[in-house]
Amino acid sequence: MEKSIHVDGLKIRYLEEGSGSAVIFFHGASLGSSADVYERILPPFAQAGFRAIAYDQPGFGLSDRPKDYTVSYRTGFILKFMDALGLERVSLIGHSQAGGMVVRVALEHPKRVNSVVVVASGSLLPPLPDQGGRAGGGEGQEGGDKPPTLEDTRKLLEGNLFNKSLITPEVLENRHRMSVGQNFESFVERSKVREPQRDTVPLWQRLKEVPVPLLLLYGAQDRGSAAKRCALLKEREPAIKIELIENASHLLMWDAKEIFNRKVIDFSPR
Repeated sequence: MEKSIHVDGLKIRYLEEGSGSAVIFFHGASLGSSADVYERILPPFAQAGFRAIAYDQPGFGLSDRPKDYTVSYRTGFILKFMDALGLERVSLIGHSQAGGMVVRVALEHPKRVNSVVVVASGSLLPPLPDQGGRAGGGEGQEGGDKPPTLEDTRKLLEGNLFNKSLITPEVLENRHRMSVGQNFESFVERSKVREPQRDTVPLWQRLKEVPVPLLLLYGAQDRGSAAKRCALLKEREPAIKIELIENASHLLMWDAKEIFNRKVIDFSPR
């Protein structure tokens, strides 16, 4: 069900299904990203006894544009959104760039978080030796310097999916709608910002400090040498729960929907 709520002076559009322990899903930062990424994911979670929620982050989808376009602002916004809905504790699922956001919330506000699932977040994997210490993986501002055509949107989706047949006319049309107009203008603004330096060490090195249950899921066919870097993280931090899923790329929850649903539902506390 599509709803809206005012948070921090912004009208925020969100999707919600079910009742029970709350689980909030966060989309990534690629041009066209929105809560619609989880449209087909929420019902199974509702059927499993969760209150499943996904919202368009400020400057994405149908939500209002913020004055502050930093990732830091959107990270702090998570608690503001929770407070607006009266949610004391939730489970957080973050895709791509949002993986780092939900990890940070868990580190800084553990009493508000039941569990964390990170999905395809390249910045939360260690870099390979030949990457010179830079952890890449496609979390940034994917898109061009001018509004995309429908074909541009298709190519961007194809780059994020293993199963290209999932790009139906309906999916393509909606993704393109979320990529133009105020969404493209927000994309341009995000590309201009300089994030404040918050960490003396990369966030992936702090995963072992996360004080709540943590699960990392990656597609074996994701870009950025994800499979090799998952193996490297497991070697360095064997206690971290990390799983590599075959026949899946960056939009893991689309490519491997049934596997994703089962693993996250089983992992998330009720």
